[in-house]
Amino acid sequence: MVEAIYDALGQVLTRWTMGSAAAPVTQVWKAEIGEDPIEAELRLLALSGQFLGMAVIAEPPADLHALPDLPALALPTLPDASRSLARRVLAAGDGRHKRNLAQFVAGRGWTLHPADWMPSASEDDAPDVYASWRDWIEAAATGSGPKRGASDGLTTANWEDFWPAARNAALAELRRRDPGAARVLLEKRLPGEGADTRLRLLGQLTQGLSEADAPFLETLAAGDRAPKVKALAASLLARLGRGSAVGEEATELAGFFTLGTKGLLRRSRTVAANVLKTHAQRIRRQTLFAGADYTGFAAALGMSGEELAAIWVWGDDVQADIELAGMAERSASDAIVADLSAALAEHSLPNLGALLALASRIGPTQRASIAQRVLRAEGSYQDALAVAGGGGRVDGVTDVPAEAGLLRALGSADARPGDHAPELQALGMLASRAGAQKALERLVRGAGLLQADPRLDMLRLNAALEDRGMQG
Repeated sequence: MVEAIYDALGQVLTRWTMGSAAAPVTQVWKAEIGEDPIEAELRLLALSGQFLGMAVIAEPPADLHALPDLPALALPTLPDASRSLARRVLAAGDGRHKRNLAQFVAGRGWTLHPADWMPSASEDDAPDVYASWRDWIEAAATGSGPKRGASDGLTTANWEDFWPAARNAALAELRRRDPGAARVLLEKRLPGEGADTRLRLLGQLTQGLSEADAPFLETLAAGDRAPKVKALAASLLARLGRGSAVGEEATELAGFFTLGTKGLLRRSRTVAANVLKTHAQRIRRQTLFAGADYTGFAAALGMSGEELAAIWVWGDDVQADIELAGMAERSASDAIVADLSAALAEHSLPNLGALLALASRIGPTQRASIAQRVLRAEGSYQDALAVAGGGGRVDGVTDVPAEAGLLRALGSADARPGDHAPELQALGMLASRAGAQKALERLVRGAGLLQADPRLDMLRLNAALEDRGMQG
């Protein structure tokens, strides 16, 4: 009987799909459905639905398995009122833009909803608060069971219990809380990891770097089996003033520069880049900068690192500025990086590339201050955002040349919908909450933009989102 019903339902479903009545051709339930056309069709629908619901069971694929629940994050999800704005901002950019928004939201003490955005397992630059999601994705892809989360304390004994992202976040937290314990843990566990993992974990020592780390770094610089790990260890030693001795390459690099003097009454020394005559010279200088350390270069010029920072001539050769800044970011001490960034801030526009090369070594407060100088020196909001890093805490974003130019452009007769969207997006991600509220009011009143203009979405999100304190 069951097989007869199966055969009959094939014809019934076909006729229904084509919009025709099926009762007249049904023999299996002919007595049950009756003769009335409308009533027969309804009874047939009820009987077929009951049969299919009870007798037809879809077999799941053999590789189908239930996933564990998505881990709860340490920060709350965006309020519902802000989620629609966040979705629109997410839809307006690429992957990097989405990570920047995730960083901005985390900086305010919130997280994005998983239905709106989730990082991939390999997104190392995603905020640490999302580490458990990254590991959940990796576990789901491999079919492995759950491990420890980033909030659990990391020890030698439970090292293997962590997925990579959670382990990295837990190590970062331990380094902030107890730098020595984090270093001892790395000394014991680092040799058993692969080269890429060793490189990523060793990078945690940049936080709170001190002389106590030097013996461990010297061991890695001399004996690690991966060239990139050895190079990072050597760079960290150079930040501690333990750079390599002046060699042939540092001496050759110094030959691309000239020591001079300036001033009539009070003569002071300067160091300036020689004019490069060929492309080959430019490539060679770039290669030498990439391989030398800051202290060794200064010594080759016959001076200390502090003296070099004080007498460098900024702006004459912007590429040389960028290369020196990159060398300093990699191998100079914190004090020298602070001196260089302060000097660069006085020449912010022609040396924006050099500022960006130093950015990872500059603290958020100083970066915000430099971003304000960029705006006062006629830089764009996008320039200032590149320096500030998207923390969303810069005051003084109005009454600057960038705002005046934006208001003129948006209010001009030939302005088109969609114009200047990247600049408005940068303004929304750059400003403090109070600054965003003020900028939003001035754009609506001064340029005649509608409150619902999609170009203002990031500003509206910023202005509406409560600042719960620096996170990430």
